[in-house]
Amino acid sequence: MGVFAQRSQMLNDEHRTVLYDDPGRLDASLWDGLVRTDPDANPFVRHAFVHALHSSGSAVPRTGWYARFVTIWRSNQLVAIVPLYAKTHSYGEYVFDWAWAEAQERRGVPYYPKGVVAIPFTPVPGTRIIAADRAARLRAIATVLDLVPAMGLSSLHVLFAPAEQIAALADAGMFVRTNVQFHWHNHGYQNFDQFLDGLTQPKRKKIRAERRKVQQEGVIVQRRVGSEITEEDWRFFARCYENTYANHGAPPYLNLRFFLSIARNMPEDLLLVRATRSGQPIASALALFDRQRSALYGRYWGAFAYVPCLHFECCYYQMIEFAIEQGLRVFQGGAQGEHKIARGLDPTMTASAHWLGEPATRMAVRRFLERERQSVAAMVDEMNEHRALRAAR
Repeated sequence: MGVFAQRSQMLNDEHRTVLYDDPGRLDASLWDGLVRTDPDANPFVRHAFVHALHSSGSAVPRTGWYARFVTIWRSNQLVAIVPLYAKTHSYGEYVFDWAWAEAQERRGVPYYPKGVVAIPFTPVPGTRIIAADRAARLRAIATVLDLVPAMGLSSLHVLFAPAEQIAALADAGMFVRTNVQFHWHNHGYQNFDQFLDGLTQPKRKKIRAERRKVQQEGVIVQRRVGSEITEEDWRFFARCYENTYANHGAPPYLNLRFFLSIARNMPEDLLLVRATRSGQPIASALALFDRQRSALYGRYWGAFAYVPCLHFECCYYQMIEFAIEQGLRVFQGGAQGEHKIARGLDPTMTASAHWLGEPATRMAVRRFLERERQSVAAMVDEMNEHRALRAAR
């Protein structure tokens, strides 16, 4: 059946659990039908996106991602999916536990393999326990917590889950970790100038100056959506993406096969920003958007020529303009970079949940997280004092 270990547990005579080692072996219509019922879903949990991560060779055992997807079936109906991975490293997660691993292994206790519930390489908050209803979600959480130690995994980490799921995971005994991302919110703006009018004068002046710098360099920036994005655009964008990683001395997580796969299977969710100068492409940025949930998600960027402020233009200002034009409620600009506050994005709390099997590590992490939560909350308070908006709306 293409299932790495078909474990069919009969639970009160109507539930069973089946594990999959490849999302491609789970029917896409069943998967997406379940996604549509989940209010915290986004394009990154669609079958086309997750399957592309695997079929492209990006998130596979060779790169340290071993799929152990948990599915819950009720009366032969799929009611929950949990994208669980056994992992042999901590790359591509964006919730950093390297210090936890090092401390545990210094005591002679292996930290890897560990269990991670996440969309690989995608620090976008959204559903992680995809479920038809609360009962199915609670059943899935209990099942995963039982399976993780049985699989020989040291720990479980559920990354970037929504608040309700984090609360359920905490009720099940997991520790909560908070972090900060930067999101822009649409307060009913009619155009970009109206957005600027709501900023403090120094921030408004700075943004206008940055946009002028790009124009003065002779750069033309265009946005293309869905089928407007050509294969040539995708090939150039993939080169930009790879170049970004090369500049940081690291191999890229994703590849051209991945980008072509999502272009073929979910084009309606894709926005590409392309910058040219003297007729030659020099930079590109990619975002996904969801009209149903009124959200835009900034993702990847790269450039082959340095132009002052071009990164801000492609990754923030073009995205904000698009969100305003489309009437989208929020633009998620991602993690890291307090400079985003000066460009109209607000600090936004995100959360993850963690269970650790080794007692000494569990106690140390619990104490660390208590201190870290206080530090993160203080940091957000301080950043809010420097928001670009003239006053909280």
